[in-house]
Amino acid sequence: MRSFLGTAAAALMLSACGGDATEANNTADAAPTSLQAGEYEISARVDDLRSTDKTTPSTKLEVGGAPAVTRACIGPDNAIPPAALGEAGDSCTARETYIRNGRLNLQLMCKRPGKGDITHAVDGQFKADSFDAQVISGTSFSGTGDYAMTRSITAKRVGDCAAKGA
Repeated sequence: MRSFLGTAAAALMLSACGGDATEANNTADAAPTSLQAGEYEISARVDDLRSTDKTTPSTKLEVGGAPAVTRACIGPDNAIPPAALGEAGDSCTARETYIRNGRLNLQLMCKRPGKGDITHAVDGQFKADSFDAQVISGTSFSGTGDYAMTRSITAKRVGDCAAKGA
């Protein structure tokens, strides 16, 4: 499972680098260089979920269920908060990020209390005030419930970030 996730993450990272010089120039001219800072509403829909250990997947998310909707503040540093792309209750950190010229690629490592690790490979595109991505996730739990999941993410800037402490 780990080799699959490593290969998937490497493929996603390389996809951001491909293309010839003409293609790169055309993309750079048309694509924004970064996301506009502000508060974003992020909606995640589960496209596929399957057990990798022949037990019930240890997630509250389900295919065909209502999209999970969160809000996150993206600052001028162009960083998407890792927790906004993980599952509720998980503690997430970004391992690799690429958010430039209309392309968005991230690799996140999350920990689920009492269970173990979840790796998310995020691949997508962005405009100045929105982004769309696919998230491929896999687990390495200490017990049962391991799964592989694919989600579609859409996000739209909905305003300025709330002041800290508000």
